[in-house]
Amino acid sequence: MALDELTEELARSAAGGDHRALGELLARIEPDVMRHCARILPYHQDAEEASQDTLLAVARNIGRFEGRARFSTWLHIVTANCARTTYRSLKRRAAEQSSDELPTQKPDVARVSVIAGSRLDLLDAMEALEADKPDLAQALVLRDIVQLDYNEVAEQLGIPLGTAKSRIHQARKYVQGVLGDDYR
Repeated sequence: MALDELTEELARSAAGGDHRALGELLARIEPDVMRHCARILPYHQDAEEASQDTLLAVARNIGRFEGRARFSTWLHIVTANCARTTYRSLKRRAAEQSSDELPTQKPDVARVSVIAGSRLDLLDAMEALEADKPDLAQALVLRDIVQLDYNEVAEQLGIPLGTAKSRIHQARKYVQGVLGDDYR
């Protein structure tokens, strides 16, 4: 989600309290946010829900954007977190429905969401990682989902570059362990 300088300037103005700039900012980022959510979530309606949640989170929290890093980096993190939260919410809702209404079979990992480019088993593995080792999950999300380079991950997390690389490596090993032979 590489954003142009006008968008970055709108973000700085919106963070300073300019409501007009916030409206323009939300309109400019909406297509990119939707595209990014669709890369994470397998179904269009789920991606739309996560996209709306992301835009709402940006509107509510733009004052927290300090401008130390680029707005696009901050937006990547907010988008990935909202998409993962939407996934957890949908999963929880499905689990709450009676077993008579929903079949309880594990999806074929080779076929799940090929069109969207994401896999539900990978989202489950990320959820397990986040519950067990949140520091590792945060580094992995920034590197493999948000696609920041290692230096940017280290900067965002406020840790040395070597620590960032180590966390990403450990997180990948953890996810591979959860996925087992299905991991490709």
